[in-house]
Amino acid sequence: MKAPSLTVQILGGLIGGLAVGSVLHAVQAPGETRLVAAADAIGGVWLDALRMTIIPLVFALMVTGMARAAETAERGGLAARALVVFAILLLVATSLTALVAPALLSVWPAPAEAAAALRAAAAGGLAKIPETPPLADWLRAFIPANPVKAAAEGAMASLVVFALIFGLAVSRLDSPRREALVLVFDGIQAAMMVIVRWVLALAPLGVFLLALTVGARTGVGAVGLLGHYVVVITLMCLMAGALGLGAALIGGRTPPGELAAAMTPVGAMAISTQSSLACLPVMLTACARLGVPEGVRGLVLPMGVALFRITSPAGNLAVALYVAHLYGVQLGAGQVIAGVLVAALVSLAAVGVASSVTFFTTLVPIFMSMGLPLELLPLLLAVETFPDFSRTLGNVAGHVGVTAWAARWRGAGAA
Repeated sequence: MKAPSLTVQILGGLIGGLAVGSVLHAVQAPGETRLVAAADAIGGVWLDALRMTIIPLVFALMVTGMARAAETAERGGLAARALVVFAILLLVATSLTALVAPALLSVWPAPAEAAAALRAAAAGGLAKIPETPPLADWLRAFIPANPVKAAAEGAMASLVVFALIFGLAVSRLDSPRREALVLVFDGIQAAMMVIVRWVLALAPLGVFLLALTVGARTGVGAVGLLGHYVVVITLMCLMAGALGLGAALIGGRTPPGELAAAMTPVGAMAISTQSSLACLPVMLTACARLGVPEGVRGLVLPMGVALFRITSPAGNLAVALYVAHLYGVQLGAGQVIAGVLVAALVSLAAVGVASSVTFFTTLVPIFMSMGLPLELLPLLLAVETFPDFSRTLGNVAGHVGVTAWAARWRGAGAA
C-alpha cells in the first residue's frame, strides 16, 4: 500500500495535534501544563532547525535568480520587456494586498476568542515591532553597512537588497567567473534544500506538537480560525489573479467572452493539478485560441511559468498581515513597505524550489523583515493545500493574461 504524501501526513499531524490539545484544554488533565510546555519546546526545536536554513537559502536563491534574470534581460526585446512587466505586476498585486487585506480583516476579523487565546499564549514571545524611523534612516536601513551583521541580526530587507545587488554584479562578470560564482551559490542552495528535506521529513511530528500547543491554549476555536484564514488568503490570491486577467482585458484588449472561453479548460486543469507547469500545454492552446502569435506564446508563457507567480507575493504578504492581525500588532508604514518589497523580490528570485520548501523560503524573509513571529507557520503550512488551489488558479490567469497582452507589444508578432 502506498504511503500517504507528506502533505497528507502534515495535515494529519495538524488535525491530531488540535484534537489532542483541545481535549487537554477541555478536561484540564493533571500534568497538562508540563505536557504542553514539553510539546512547545520540542516543536520549537523543529521550527528552529528549519529556520536555520532560511538566510543562506534565500541569499543563494536571490544571487542565482537575479544573475540569471539579468542575463535574460540583456538579450533585450520581448524577453526583457516581459521581465519588466512581471516585476511591475508583482509589485502592484502585493501593494494592492497591503491595502485590501487589512481592510477585509477590519470588516471581517478573525474569531475573537481564538485570536485572544493566541495573543495570550504568545505574550512575551512576540517579536517587538520597531517604531517607524525617520525617512532618511528608513531608506539607509535598506543598504547594509555590514552585510554579515545584517544576516546575523536577521535584517532580512537589507540582506535581500544586498543579495539583489550582488546577483546583478555577478551577472556583469566575465563568463568563467560568473559561471563559477553561480555554480557555488547554486551548490549552497542545493545543500540547504537537502537539510530542509531532512527537517520536513519530521514535519508531521513537529506540526503535531505545535498544533497540540495551540489546541491546548485555544480549544476547538483554532479550527474556526484556520478556516477563516483559508478564506482570507484565498480571496487575496484570486484578487491577484484577477489583476493578471485585467492585463489581457485592458492591455491585450481581449473580449471578455473569448477570454472566459479560453480560460475555462485552463482553470479546470489548475484546480485539478495545482501545478502551473502541468497547465502549460493547456495555456499554450488557450493563448493560440486568443490569437497570440506562436513566437510570443512560445517565449513569454514559459518565462511566466518559471518566473512570474503573481499570487505568491500577494498571498504571502496576506499571510503576514493575517498573523499580525491575530497577534494584535499595529504595523507601521515602513514595516508594510518592507514586506511588500521583500515579498516581490523573493518571489521573483525563488524559482525551481519545491512547493513545500517555497512556503517557508518565501514567507520567513517577509516575517523577519516585518518583525513577526514564526511559530504559526507550520500550522499554516498544514492547511496550505486549501488556498493552494487559488494560488495556482491565480497564477495561470496571470500567465495567460500577460501573454495575451504581450501579443500587442510593438514588434511582438515578429518575435
